[in-house]
Amino acid sequence: MMLRRTAFAFGLSNRGGCRLLSSTASLLHRGPLEQKLKDGPSLQDFIAGTARNRAADPKHEEGEAVVSVPRAPSVGSSYFVETYGCQMNISDTEIVSSIMQGAGYQPAPTAEEAKVVFLNTCAIRDNAEQKVWNRLYEIKHTNKKLPAQDRRVVGVLGCMAERLKDKLLESEQLVQLVAGPDAYRDLPTLLHAVQGGEQAINVQLSVDETYADVAPVRPSANSISAFVSIMRGCNNMCSYCIVPFTRGRERSRPASSIVDEIKVLRDQGFKEVTLLGQNVNSYHDGTDEGTSSYQLAKGFRDMYKLRSGGGVRFADLLDRVADVDPEMRIRFISPHPKDFTDDVLHVIKERPNICNSLHIPAQSGSTTVLERMRRGYTREAYLELIDRIRNLLPGAGLSTDFISGFCGETEEEHQDTISLMNQVIYDQAFMFAYSLREKTHAHRTMTDDVLPEVKSRRLQEVMSTFHTNLASKLAGDVGQLHLVLVDKTSRKSADELSGRSDTNRKCVLPNVPVRNGLGLDGETVQMKPGDYVLVRVDSFASQTYRCTPVARTTIQEWSSASIQGRRAGVESDIKSILGSVAAPLFDSHSTQSLRTSNVA
Repeated sequence: MMLRRTAFAFGLSNRGGCRLLSSTASLLHRGPLEQKLKDGPSLQDFIAGTARNRAADPKHEEGEAVVSVPRAPSVGSSYFVETYGCQMNISDTEIVSSIMQGAGYQPAPTAEEAKVVFLNTCAIRDNAEQKVWNRLYEIKHTNKKLPAQDRRVVGVLGCMAERLKDKLLESEQLVQLVAGPDAYRDLPTLLHAVQGGEQAINVQLSVDETYADVAPVRPSANSISAFVSIMRGCNNMCSYCIVPFTRGRERSRPASSIVDEIKVLRDQGFKEVTLLGQNVNSYHDGTDEGTSSYQLAKGFRDMYKLRSGGGVRFADLLDRVADVDPEMRIRFISPHPKDFTDDVLHVIKERPNICNSLHIPAQSGSTTVLERMRRGYTREAYLELIDRIRNLLPGAGLSTDFISGFCGETEEEHQDTISLMNQVIYDQAFMFAYSLREKTHAHRTMTDDVLPEVKSRRLQEVMSTFHTNLASKLAGDVGQLHLVLVDKTSRKSADELSGRSDTNRKCVLPNVPVRNGLGLDGETVQMKPGDYVLVRVDSFASQTYRCTPVARTTIQEWSSASIQGRRAGVESDIKSILGSVAAPLFDSHSTQSLRTSNVA
């Protein structure tokens, strides 16, 4: 079947909804499609366009949301989403599932059994995009073997859709539908166009879409941990990063909607929530009555100047979220170092259920490279932040990102990164060779002049440094006590359970009966997913602890016990707190056991 192409233009409401303005003519009447969609609308275009739409539409003055009406599924009644990339994409897949099911589509167990297959994509590096291209060719190959009426409709969603736009539609009929991360509400409408024999695309970015009113459809297999998106987009404009061009400007959900969603998760039995955002700790709900003003961490700069005004900031939100349930763990990803203000760190210290696991992306240890990256801080400012965290949150697990071979990186600058890693000693690191992305500041103004073999060698040195330091750190952790949230039976053995510590370290422990509580008179119980279990680290392999379970407990009980133990400062007092349950655990490692990870 010959496919025609339809490009949709959408006006934006003040509640994040979309209104279908026109098909084809509005975008195509001035010239060929290739010319109109070559680079897509710029950030300035969609901001200006939104302002014009609001001024021209009186309904916006009345506060009325104008939304596209979902159409009954006519392409096929089943869909499947393959998710690539970050946690935000996992969360977005849950949004897509909610919208699709609300329009009458049913989830299929596999891509092969679905009539509509979506690939929710990542564009942060070239390697991530190549995986998607390979998968598209694979689907096309299998589609060719099917009768015409049984062939699957293929759609590309997310950041890669936003970045490549029409290139996806023009690539050997691999794709019939392209939708950017702010266009998911209109997937039923786009699918209706595909059913009519057209290719459909909507990659319009939004200044206010947060999907706050869409209840995510989460996988039924996991009722322990959940992602909750609190903000979208990024205003940082780091010179290497494509995210502001694929995700748009920062906008935050109302704090009340986030708290309400977490209350629902609490009532459903979830034990851990991870707050998500491209720049999660720059969260700002200006519609709330909060009065917190914008601050930067000491020694950091901000390129974006329009962050002022009162409202709920990230520290306020953390406090509200933690208050929903003291027995529900709270994590967050992905932050920027500039937004780790002292008030954020103090909330983490004061709330035992906010995990002491912080992602502090450095990207480089060289001040000159950081300047070219437009990160807004120096090596010295970053290390001062690390010192403040260590002082306020001793024992906190720190993770980071590093890019090897950024534009113009010299050997001396590379060695600055190695020395930073040796000074900080990270618990986890995400390390990559630099991948030039079109539209970024680096693409426009710099030269990707570090040879591939040099990038590869430097990356290997960075990875080797991390793993050497980690092995030493993990060896020092043997004998420590950690509070672990059990999340599943181990994949390798039904006789073992696995979970994660407060510091986000994977822990494996035998599935045996344990004492219920830290007192002397606790009964013996069988552990299960969703339990908090106090464990002692016995050994480690790779990045995983192997542990002995001590007792099933709670966040509050262990917080109280560990605070008392720190105050006591001697082995006998720790034994009196934990009773005979933990007495056999105290040997030559007893002094290390005092260094609990959960409470500063």
